[in-house]
Amino acid sequence: MNTAAYGAGPLTGLRVVELAAIGPVPYACMVLADLGADVVRIDRADGGRSFGDWHTVLDRGRTALPLDLKDPGDVAELLRIVDRSDVLVEGFRPGVAERLGIGPGQCHQRNPALVYARMTGWGQDGPLARTPGHDINYLALTGALYAIGEADGPPIPPLNLLGDFAGGGMFLVAGVLAALYERRGSGRGQVVDAAIVDGAGSMLGMLVAMADAGQWRNERGANLLDGGAPFYRCYACADGGHVAVGALEDRFYGALLHGLQLDGDGLPDRADRANWPYLTAVFEECFARQGRDFWARRFEDTEACVTPVLSVAEAAGHPHHQARGSGPAAPAPRFARPRTPGSGVSRPAR
Repeated sequence: MNTAAYGAGPLTGLRVVELAAIGPVPYACMVLADLGADVVRIDRADGGRSFGDWHTVLDRGRTALPLDLKDPGDVAELLRIVDRSDVLVEGFRPGVAERLGIGPGQCHQRNPALVYARMTGWGQDGPLARTPGHDINYLALTGALYAIGEADGPPIPPLNLLGDFAGGGMFLVAGVLAALYERRGSGRGQVVDAAIVDGAGSMLGMLVAMADAGQWRNERGANLLDGGAPFYRCYACADGGHVAVGALEDRFYGALLHGLQLDGDGLPDRADRANWPYLTAVFEECFARQGRDFWARRFEDTEACVTPVLSVAEAAGHPHHQARGSGPAAPAPRFARPRTPGSGVSRPAR
């Protein structure tokens, strides 16, 4: 690992073996490395990897060791590394690791304290366990994908942020850390079964509660948080840019009306959903009069919760990110300096 680029994070001393995969596995191991873990990635001996160019940022902060896991000698070498490791992360379909001789049983026989973390789309069991899929498929079966999109259009995939990285990678990290905490008392490792469909489903808790309370309709673009509410959605500006409006609370809504130079007494009650189409049309007309950056300046330092919708390239240069050294792909979360600051890099350490 490039220790010159990495700080002494809270996971310093943790030894992780990552079996190279795509999506949530490299993301989870990037997070562990950002937090100070010493991660070695086991690559294919022939150097092949699907979507390899897509993972250059996600691969930061670890050393790479090419091994042929169909070669008994290379498998033996991997198991010797496992002997002195704390965590192994793999993203094979169920049963593949066992066939290779590196499943949980084989590894725990040699290293009972190992946390063996498994990342799949559907989980280790169930009717779909061995069925191929991607982010969009897992979200489709949770109900999350159905809820995202415009009222008169099809569901819209939220990139692969909600499934691969949030429902998959971050829940994998949480499972690993929980197993490590439990190990402090038991002295034994265990298997973490992280599935994208499980993690993404877990995040629907508030939506389920809203639906149970009669506050969420089973249709897209008609609810408080899905673009249906005129005070919580995006608007097009005169220059083709967009602004994001999140004026949920009354005080923030008042600031929104003030910035748009609208008289609240002359507008219908926003609490009545029947008035939402009219209010949306009013706000659309207002924002269409000026460019995005005009509105960004107008609402700067106000409580209206109005922000410009930035591209990834623009976001990197925003003053807030510049001041914090944050922005797209930067390590998170942060820890107190000088104790365990973690990584300070925002690009791959090679």
